[in-house]
Amino acid sequence: YRTELQTQSSTVLMIDMSLSMIYSSAAQASKKVAVALEALIRGQFPRDNLHVVGFSRTAREFKRDELVEISEMDHAQGTNMVHGLMLARHLLSRHKGGNKQIIMVTDGGPTMLWEKESQEWLFTWPYTQPAELQTLLEVQRCTRENIVINTFMLVRDPALVEFVTQMSEINRGRAFFTAPEDLGRYLLVAYLANKQAFRQ
Repeated sequence: YRTELQTQSSTVLMIDMSLSMIYSSAAQASKKVAVALEALIRGQFPRDNLHVVGFSRTAREFKRDELVEISEMDHAQGTNMVHGLMLARHLLSRHKGGNKQIIMVTDGGPTMLWEKESQEWLFTWPYTQPAELQTLLEVQRCTRENIVINTFMLVRDPALVEFVTQMSEINRGRAFFTAPEDLGRYLLVAYLANKQAFRQ
């Protein structure tokens, strides 16, 4: 990986910030990954672009100086993949050309959906088909804009595996199963491997 990889990449790291991430001890691991990836890109690949998006009841971007300050207080009920993907796609649209990808870290399926009548996000548990369909529609939009979605799953729940498989069928991204303590190692290697593959 010491090879110079000059191709510019634009990445959105989507971190699940639902309450279950705290219960499964994955929240701290995700925070460390965000800080490490930001440091890697700033130090080794300064031409690359990185955005960090946290998603729970809604999604929002976290700036570089906010990453270290992320705490349990930033977590909330809900896993709003739809809003997270929408925001990620919007952020990536600012960057023309190059390699665009979303890296999503999650321990559950989508539990938030947009209700047109009330014009607000609704929490649904267990996650429902409408929430899944809204998420898959956003995956389709990402795919049309040549955005690769790579998903890191922190649990092996059969329903989540099935849902992420559907995402992979729509998008050309991959799915990885890993424990929270191994997340950083696998995610950073995957980021570097993606740059190498795109260069070749």
